Amino acid sequence: MKKEHTPEISINTERTLTRAEEQVMQALWQHDTAFLKDVLETMPVPKPHSNTVATMLKILIEKGYVTAEAVGRNNSYRALVSREAYSKNSMGTLVNNYFNGSYSSAVSFLVNQQQISVNDLELLLNELKNK
Repeated sequence: MKKEHTPEISINTERTLTRAEEQVMQALWQHDTAFLKDVLETMPVPKPHSNTVATMLKILIEKGYVTAEAVGRNNSYRALVSREAYSKNSMGTLVNNYFNGSYSSAVSFLVNQQQISVNDLELLLNELKNK
């Protein structure tokens, strides 16, 4: 089952995700709807135990990131928050917490740390100017 569209739902920033929960979300974002076995198959190696993933899905439901629907004896899971919305929120939180809300300081940091080259920045600027 491939991902079609996840509606934009606001993120409760007080309910942040752990790294393990983010991994489950990454797996879930690859599908429109998924069963536990689908999420497990998409998880990186070493794959967690199915009970661990089931618990994380339950927590993600409680945090409002995922919904579940009973299909026979199994649950079908669907992300309520899109990857884009989560990325936007995460980036905003990172910039606010570490760069005093300055995206230019964040980009400068990436250049200084050699995480992005000046050439890549120039290409990006040219792309943005042509939009």
